[in-house]
Amino acid sequence: MAGQPGFFDLSDRYEALSAAGDPLERLAAVVDFEVFRGPLAAALRRSARSKGGRPPFDPVLMFKILVLQALYSLSDEATEFQIKDRLSFQRFLGLGLEGTVPDATTVWLFRERLVKAKAIDRLFARFDAALTDRGYLAMGGQIIDATVVPAPKQRNTEAEKTAIKEGKIPEHWKAKPAKLRQKDRDARWSVKYSKAKVKEGADPKAFKPVDLAIPMFGYKNHIGIDRAHGLIRTWGASAANAHDGARLPDVVSKDNTGSGVWADTAYRSKKNEAFLAKGMFTSHIHQKKPPRRPMPERIARANAKRSAVRSAVEHVFAGQKHRMGLVVRTIGIARARIKIGMANLAYNFQRLAWLEGRTAPA
Repeated sequence: MAGQPGFFDLSDRYEALSAAGDPLERLAAVVDFEVFRGPLAAALRRSARSKGGRPPFDPVLMFKILVLQALYSLSDEATEFQIKDRLSFQRFLGLGLEGTVPDATTVWLFRERLVKAKAIDRLFARFDAALTDRGYLAMGGQIIDATVVPAPKQRNTEAEKTAIKEGKIPEHWKAKPAKLRQKDRDARWSVKYSKAKVKEGADPKAFKPVDLAIPMFGYKNHIGIDRAHGLIRTWGASAANAHDGARLPDVVSKDNTGSGVWADTAYRSKKNEAFLAKGMFTSHIHQKKPPRRPMPERIARANAKRSAVRSAVEHVFAGQKHRMGLVVRTIGIARARIKIGMANLAYNFQRLAWLEGRTAPA
C-alpha cells in the first residue's frame, strides 16, 4: 500500500536510532530480561477457572513495559500512547509496527496482579542473584540512606487527618466507596531540612548557614548500595514520616564482603551501633554535633571523610528524581512499594549498562 513503510525503510530507521545512541537498545543488550520469567510466572499463575478468554500478553513483555514506566515516569495512558508512537519503545519490547500494543487497562491490571502477589521482592532478588552470577558481588561495604518520594497531596479536613493518623476510616467515607478508593491513607507528611545556598557573588565566610524546612508528602525509599559498584542491594518503602534510623536493620545486607557501613547522622543511635557491633559490621555513621557546642575539629574531619564515601548514594537518588522523575501516582503503600521497587530495579539496569560499558574492551 502506498505510504506504508517497507522493510528497508524500517531497517534504516532502526540504524538511525542505533547511530544516535538509543539507550533502550543498550539496555536490552545488557540485561537478560528472561531471568524474570520464572518469578513472573509464579506471581501470575492463574487458576483453572480463570483460564478462559483472550490469551494474556507475554509476562516478560508486560514487565518491560513497567520498566519503561519507571525509566520515563509514565502513567498507564501515556505509556500506551508512547509505545504506539515511539519506535525505540517498540524495538525494546520486541513489537513490530503491526504488533498489538497492550492498552492502559491491561497495564494497570498486570501491575495490580503483581501487587496482590507481592512479587516485587522476588523480582528484585532474582536480578540481584543475576548480578552476582555476572561477577558483580556486593563488595567494599555498604552505604545506607533514604529519600522522600512525592505522592499527590490529599485534601482532608482536620477531623479526617486525625482519624487517618489513628488508623481509622472517617465515618462519612465508608458510605462513599468511590471517594474512599481515591484517598491515600498510607502516605504521610514529612519535613526535609536543607541548608540555604550562598548567593552568587556573596562572601561564603560572611554567610550564616540557614536551615530550610521543606514540607513533603508521600513515601520513602530506603536503600543500601554496595560501595564497589554503586548498585542497589537492599531496599524498603515506608510512609514519608518513618524515621530513617529505625530502618537501618532492614536495609543492612549480610551478603556484602566488606564490613563497613556508611550513613548520615539520622542513623546514629546506641541501638544501631549495638546492632552493627553484634553483626560484626564497622560503623562509619556520621557523628552528631555536641549540643550547644561547636563541632570539634577532629569529628568534623572524620565526618568529611565519611561524606566523601557517602555521597555515592546521593547520585542514586539524583538519577531517580531528575532523570527518571520518580513519583508515586498510585494509592496505598502496597502499590507504592511496586512503583518504588521498579524504580530501584530500573536504576540497577541503567547502572549495569554503565558498568558493562566501562569494562568493555576498546
